[in-house]
Parts: sequence; structure tokens; C-alpha cells
Amino acid sequence: MEDYDSSDSADTVRTLKPSRSPRNQYLPSSGRSSANATPHPSRPTSPMPQFRTSAASSSTSDTDSETTSSPLLRPSRRPSSSSWWGDDRRQWWNISRRRKKRHGRLVTSFKKWSKWLIRHPFFPRQPITIILTLILLSAFTIFVTLLLMYILNPDKDPLPWRAYCSATTPFPPPDLDALPPAGIFIGVFSIDSAFERRSLVRTTWANHVHSRNGAGAGDGGLGTSRTVVRFVMGEPKKDWERRIRLEMETYNDIIILPIAENMNGGKTYTFYSWAALNAWVPPVYSETGTTAHSFSYASRTTTPPALAPHDPALAWKDQLAATPSQWVRPDFVVKMDDDSFVMLAELEARLRVELHSQISKPGSSSPHSSTFLSDPTLREEPTASPVGSLVSKRDVRLDDPLIYWGYLVTNRLHRFMAGELYALSWSLVEWVSKDPTIKPHIKGKEDKQTAKWMTLHPRAPDVRWVSERCWIYNHPKSGTVYTHGFLFPSEVTRVKNNLVPFPDKALQDALNSSLTVGGTPTPSEWAFSSVSTFGVRYVQPIPDLTIDQSIEALVEGSEMSILREGSPKTPEYAWARREGRRTRYQGQRVGGTVVVHFIKKNMWFLETALALLEGVEVTREEEDLPQQGLHPPNVAMFVDPPPTLLEVAAPTTTGA
Repeated sequence: MEDYDSSDSADTVRTLKPSRSPRNQYLPSSGRSSANATPHPSRPTSPMPQFRTSAASSSTSDTDSETTSSPLLRPSRRPSSSSWWGDDRRQWWNISRRRKKRHGRLVTSFKKWSKWLIRHPFFPRQPITIILTLILLSAFTIFVTLLLMYILNPDKDPLPWRAYCSATTPFPPPDLDALPPAGIFIGVFSIDSAFERRSLVRTTWANHVHSRNGAGAGDGGLGTSRTVVRFVMGEPKKDWERRIRLEMETYNDIIILPIAENMNGGKTYTFYSWAALNAWVPPVYSETGTTAHSFSYASRTTTPPALAPHDPALAWKDQLAATPSQWVRPDFVVKMDDDSFVMLAELEARLRVELHSQISKPGSSSPHSSTFLSDPTLREEPTASPVGSLVSKRDVRLDDPLIYWGYLVTNRLHRFMAGELYALSWSLVEWVSKDPTIKPHIKGKEDKQTAKWMTLHPRAPDVRWVSERCWIYNHPKSGTVYTHGFLFPSEVTRVKNNLVPFPDKALQDALNSSLTVGGTPTPSEWAFSSVSTFGVRYVQPIPDLTIDQSIEALVEGSEMSILREGSPKTPEYAWARREGRRTRYQGQRVGGTVVVHFIKKNMWFLETALALLEGVEVTREEEDLPQQGLHPPNVAMFVDPPPTLLEVAAPTTTGA
């Protein structure tokens, strides 16, 4: 015990190395070095002996390799491959070492190739060569970017809008006014800062008599008596909150969705979810002389809300009654952009016909639409609804219409109704708001996502995709593939007459090519416009036109649109021979343009309002014409008609 307690013994233990031989554990303790062989330590020893000691020991004894027999020390063992602190531990640390080595190799390789590149004889070293190289690289990058944009852009050629219009049947049908008007809730997507555009909408197509009543004497607003227009936006920015609140109090026509403002981040889905709970329209008033059909949602009513200044006149009149009528659910909920100009009477008439054609012949299509996708090959393949869907097939009422209406856009990857305006019948709106299968598909291009929703419907083959391709187009100055002049029924009649020489099969092939991928090209004459040229910036036919004359020059097929400098015709001559509204609408209340899209400037918006809403019913020259028809003679169709069209249309003659 005395030997063990001595400092010399403790120092000896501290300086000994662990034995590498297992049998040394059993050697007698007499073989230990003496206290005199070990120098005195310069500092106190550690209270516990160390398992691993330094290779450099202060002891010079020959017994360094021997082990002690101290009971406080665990027997020394040679590390085995199975020890948890052995090879496995080294392998775990080696992972980071391998990463460092790999990273070091990458850095070394990068430095090596960088040096090789810099030392290359063609590498620019002078300032002028460096500048030229940067210019060439920039030009190459721009070229590749433009090339990819061109390859991926599906809109390379103007569309054959004349073929589209030639396929339409006469509209309106004779019994249009005998049908009860459709209830339509229109949500105009806007942003907080677009006050000027909202003001233009309120004072033009949302309230104008020719937009709500139609052409001519109109119908007194009966058709659009159930059409309501509201503006939809996300939560306004802090700087705009007070202005938006004041605007809401003034006009009662703004809906604030509980989301941040966005375009393709779920705003459309949030709007339809809001509409399923809060969208209401006026009922069918007694003044119409008809009663609405009994759909499953017809019995849901609510107290009339605060009216907006542009709400239907019959709704304002009914509010003055002792007991105002209860409002009901709409038949359609329409999403549209604020860069679109819509004629309300035209939109309501077409949706009314589609709504009641579904009732008269279940599963059938209205013959008055431009395109009805009844062929399963012309619509996207429906996707099976998951088993866990909350809305099963039996939950969707068979007697409620399933209508998806708009302008059908087709390309290599998608088919969808263009986002400027499309309508969903009420059953589809309710389903979209409730079915959980829609949630994963709410972000992305909103018009494409809406089309995808229709393919997820449990009755997807029964959803009617109704496309209006003739009367929805872009502003004449927009320069897109959907662009042509402002269109009226009289010009469409002339288009049909000029396309008579073409065989019916060629026209049908043109329509099918626009609905299928890789369709055959169509004749360039079918995309011709007397107002605009695809890819060319619009300029007036001749300079120094008055405001009225410049608006007339934007009308497709008008005398003013075909004027050119050096022509013997003058603007005054073309103005005198213009058509009045009665002639342009061929004596009908509706049947013309439904939507003009891509109105990116407020000046374009006012031009559209003047072209579609204003103008005299009968011009002075028309008053002097013999009352034999509504069309003034010699209204040209083309500026310089293509020879191929003249050769086909001209009668065959023999030699003189």
C-alpha cells in the first residue's frame, strides 16, 4: 500500500505506455521500475491515469512496455476491428475526409482548366479583344433565347378567323326572347391600383344601354336583368387600403378575397370558392313574362344586397317596392380580365341559349355556338376521380347543366378556354369549391388549371365544352394571332359569301386543324384582315383622320379601313358610305361581337367603346337608299384581294 501511494509509483504509472501484448497483463508487479529511475514531475499528476499517453516519455526505463497491475487501471487491450471506437469510428470520420478530398479534386481541376484556358493562344488579353468577346457572347445568348422562344411559342401564324366565322349558324334563334334570361355573375379580375380601368368599365359596357339592351330598340334590359358585374381583387397594399375602402363604400361593386394579390397563385380558385357561398343575382322578374326552370339550386334565396350603380335597372326598380324580391343563385359564374371588353347582352344571349338547349335535349348542344366539343377526341381525356372524393357521381344532379363556355385555345400540350373570359355553370362552381381533388391544381396558369379541373370532374364526359371562336378576338392594334378589326354581323355575312367557292371539306379541315395538334395549314386568305396584319404595328390607313374616321378605320371590311395614300377615294367619301348600326346588326338585337381582349391601353379601351357602343342607327346615305335591303352597295372586303381567291371566285369565261 505504501508503494502504491507513493508519488514515485503514481508517476511511474502515469508515464507507462499501454502494453501491446495481452500476456503482459499477468506479469508480476516486481518487474516495475524503481522510484529512482523516474524524475520528479514538474506539476501535479492527473487524478486519473490516462488511457493514451504521449509517445515521448520522460522515463528511460526499459520497462516502458510493461503494464502496471494497479487495480484502478483497466486491463490494456489491443484495439480490435470489432471495437465501436475502432475502425468503424475511423470510417465515420473518413466520410468527411473523402468529401474534402473530392472537393479538393474539383477545385484543383477547375484551377487546372482555368489556367489552360487563360494560357490558350485564342484567349482574349487585350481590352479590345475582351470587349469584342463579351459582345459576341451576349449576341449568342440573345440568339439562343429568341430561338427557344420561337420554337416554344405556339402562336406563329394568324388564325383562320374567316373560316371560324363561316362555320357559325345564324344567331339569334327565333325563340330567344321566349326563353327566360340566364342569371350571370361576372367577376372582373382587377388590382388595387387599377382605379381608372374600373371607372372605364363602370361607365361603358357594365352600364351602357347598347351593352345591356342590345342593338336597335333593344329589349328594355330584360335579358340582362339578372346579370351582375363585380370587381375581384386580393388584399390591397397598405398604401391603397383607405382608397379601396372608400371606393367600396361609393360603388358597392368590389370583392376583396382573403389572399395576397396574384394572377396564377390560386386567385381563380379562391374566387370560385367565394362565389359558391356568396354569389347572388336577381330573380326572373314578372316583367319578362316567363318563369325560370327549376334547377336544384333554384330554391336558394337571400335578401337583396346593396346595389351598384351599374346593376340592372329592373333590380333598382324592384328595390323601391314594399317587399323586394329575394335574390337567387346564378346559372353561370364568369371569370374575366379587366383588359377585356364584353357586350353583356351578347354574352347573356349565348349563355341563355346554351342553358336551355341543355334542358330541351339533355346531352345535346346548341346549334348556335361556334364549336361544341361533342367528339371525345376533341377534349382532354378525363381523369378518374379518386375514391376519396367528397363529391361523387350521385352528388352531381343529372338535371343541372354542366357547361364550360369560352374561346377554345389549342396547342401541342393543352386545350383550354382562354383566360380573358370563360363561364362555368353553377353545378361546376359548387363542385370546384367542395372537391378536394382540385386543391393540388390551383396554382399555375389559371386558364389551363381550370380546364384541368373539368377533366377531374366525376362526370367529365358530360361536361360541355362550348367554344365561341368567331365573336371573341383581340383588339385591332394588339398585333397577335387573334387580332382583326371590330366585327359586325354584316361583315360576317360577306365573309360567308366570299368563302362559298371553297369546298365544304376544305372549311371543315380548317376547323378541325385548329382543334387538333399538327393540323393541316389553311389558306392565308382565311386569316386576312383589312385592318391589321400579324406581326406588323398598326398605323392609320392615311394620316390626319378625325377621331370618328379613325374609329371607323378599325372596323373590319369598312371603306375607311381600305383607304391608302394615293387612292382616289377620300376619307369623306369613305365616311359617307359607312354602315349604320341597324345595317351592321342586320336589324337584330344581338348576334355580334361578344368580347374584345388584349386592351392594354386605356386609349384602346375608349376606341372599343366608341366602335361597339356608339354610332348612328341609320346614316344619311342609307336614308336615301331604296328600301330594298339593309346593305349599302360595293362594300369592299379586301384591300388588294389575293389572286388565288379572285381566280377561284370569278366565273369562268371563254375568249372574246
